[in-house]
Amino acid sequence: MTFTTRRAALLAATGLAAISASALATDAFAQTPPTATTPAPAKKEQSTQVQGVTITAPSAQDIKTAIDRRSYSLGKDLQATTGSVADVLRNVPSVQVDVQGNVSLRGDPNVTIMIDGKPSGMFRGDNRGQVLQQIPASQFERVEVMTTPSAAFSPEGSAGIINLVTKQQRGVGTTGSVRANMGTEGRKNASISLARNTKRLTLSADAGWRRDKAKGRIQDDRSRLDPVTGRYADSHQKVGFNSHGQSHNARAGVDYDLDKQTRLSAEARYTDTSYDSKAGSSYEGKDVNGAPIVRYQRLSDGHMKKSAAGLTGDLRRKFSGDEHEFTLHTSVERTRDRQITDANGFNQLPAVSNYVEHVSIGDELVQSRLKAEYKRPLAGGAKLVAGYELQVDNNDYDNYGARGPTGAALVVDPALTNQFKYDQVVHAVYATVSRPIGDLTIMPGLRIEEVTVDTNQVTSNLKDSYDYLRAYPSLHVQYKLDDTRQVNASYSRRIQRPTAQDLNPYRIYQDPYNYRQGDPRLKPQTTDAFEVGYQLRKGYNYYQGTLYYREARDGVTDVIRDIGDGVLLTTKANLAKSRSGGLELVANARLTPKISYTISGNAFWNQIGATDLGFPDKRSAWTVSGYAALNVQATPKDFLQISGFATGKRLTPQGYKEPTGMLLLGYRHKFNDRVLGVVTVQDALKTFGDKLVIDTPALKDRRALDLDLRAIFVGVTYNFGGTGAPDPRRRREPAFDFQTSPGGVGPM
Repeated sequence: MTFTTRRAALLAATGLAAISASALATDAFAQTPPTATTPAPAKKEQSTQVQGVTITAPSAQDIKTAIDRRSYSLGKDLQATTGSVADVLRNVPSVQVDVQGNVSLRGDPNVTIMIDGKPSGMFRGDNRGQVLQQIPASQFERVEVMTTPSAAFSPEGSAGIINLVTKQQRGVGTTGSVRANMGTEGRKNASISLARNTKRLTLSADAGWRRDKAKGRIQDDRSRLDPVTGRYADSHQKVGFNSHGQSHNARAGVDYDLDKQTRLSAEARYTDTSYDSKAGSSYEGKDVNGAPIVRYQRLSDGHMKKSAAGLTGDLRRKFSGDEHEFTLHTSVERTRDRQITDANGFNQLPAVSNYVEHVSIGDELVQSRLKAEYKRPLAGGAKLVAGYELQVDNNDYDNYGARGPTGAALVVDPALTNQFKYDQVVHAVYATVSRPIGDLTIMPGLRIEEVTVDTNQVTSNLKDSYDYLRAYPSLHVQYKLDDTRQVNASYSRRIQRPTAQDLNPYRIYQDPYNYRQGDPRLKPQTTDAFEVGYQLRKGYNYYQGTLYYREARDGVTDVIRDIGDGVLLTTKANLAKSRSGGLELVANARLTPKISYTISGNAFWNQIGATDLGFPDKRSAWTVSGYAALNVQATPKDFLQISGFATGKRLTPQGYKEPTGMLLLGYRHKFNDRVLGVVTVQDALKTFGDKLVIDTPALKDRRALDLDLRAIFVGVTYNFGGTGAPDPRRRREPAFDFQTSPGGVGPM
């Protein structure tokens, strides 16, 4: 047995032993269960219980909080009725989504996205943004944001975790809903949800379909330094494209109670997203004297499809005492991603010639997970959570390319063809203890992970493997000032492991003047995150302010360099060190009984150690972003909403991104208790875009992506079945346990 295997076995044995030891103590503990003390709610306000957290607020509150997370309702966001997941995430405090669907959390793009507390391969890889732009938001009822997750969660994702909580039919008997929306430019989507609840059995299923369309243009103006003359040579590229995308999703689940203490659950999911794109581009490169030396046109047809199919199984066993249970979760998911491009090139300079190329880039990920977790109350109102988690990732990348003068004379191009395998195994044990001490609640935690990585660049016959053992501590503190105010402080250590594509050392072709290449020597990024927050919740009004600071080392980032003849190579590199911090403010309140608002703002400072990127010193900048929504309940049946967001200038390792924003409008009418109609307008002023500036001594570049996302949707929702009254026997378990006591579209 190797040293790595012994360490992994030791971790597994330690975790299972801890769970077993706690379970053996159950009977003795159950004889004298502790009495949990819950503060009384404020007068004339409704108390809502959420897995151990009592929140004094209206029952239909928009924001729920716990010691280590915030949860935002999508019930009032009319974009959730007609839009995609990317659309609604733009309206969530702390979250930013660019024009291609790429998500960042307080400026950090390394975000782990989950569905019902479980990771998915659909949200990994280069096409994650396109997937988020196609999955219907109507599937989900809440978005949970964890910027400093506890040790009970995987440390993957330096920015934190975004969890999408799916809707559940809570009515007794048979319930369901049907939604359909039609939009401009041929956009449309539809979904259906069904559930059947009996005394011991729940059956549920839902399915959805979405079709989208986008058109836009890219303009890229760059100047590269000629080291011989010390002068700059310019080049210009223009791209116009039209894209059509569609997605399908289906889910079926079953919950069965063997007895009052034991529940078995199973679920099957399938999701696919595809895009077809047509693009035309022109390129001209000049020498330092301004004379054209390269000129070509290129027409391309692209197709992208990404699909994920998965099965999950769960066992939950309750014991005596409040929140005393053992859960076992297992899952397997296969994600397939394929991008195919057929292009015709027409060279004019330096010589007249034509070419045809066929490029296929694909990968497959099989992810298997096993998680065992034990929760138990302790004396004095404390609570223990301990568990073991295993995750096995098997990645296989297969890239193929051929070029020739005609389609009938294609020859395999070694520069476009390679195979890369990447396997990763993670063993983890963790524990957190939440303990109230008067008005103070503390929750320390520790997670230990053993990681083994094997890489195999099959084409180049380059193999590598390494392993590491690391600890990830966390600490959350909550202090209740009075019935309406509380202060929170937290610390969490996070990691961002390089993706399989980041580690692939083979040079990947994108177009004649753009390549990308990974680095198998990349190290994981480690981030230490600190936060201090103040919260005021009084009646219908909620106010929150958070100061945060993050310090990262070995951050993985894109580095773009000129490799000659105007060709740019995008590689990956570890930054020496970076720091960031800021102030975030959120307000959700009523102006009158019929008018409410939500405002969030974030002032964010970022500093990058950029000496490795050609800069003489560190680079730093401030960024300001914000979101605002005004809600008007004009009549008991009519609801109006106007909202918008804006993001200021953002620092990147080699330059910056220019400001952008979007205005959204919505109207909902309730015809009766079962039928709702909605009209929404997206990007009403057509202001949303993406403009990247690179400004280094050797390279100056401005790349502007203008994407036409303006759309009008008209939709209807029909609810049928039971009255919707919740069945206490069938209450859905939250995706995340509130564990504390109270207090991409474009050319291919």
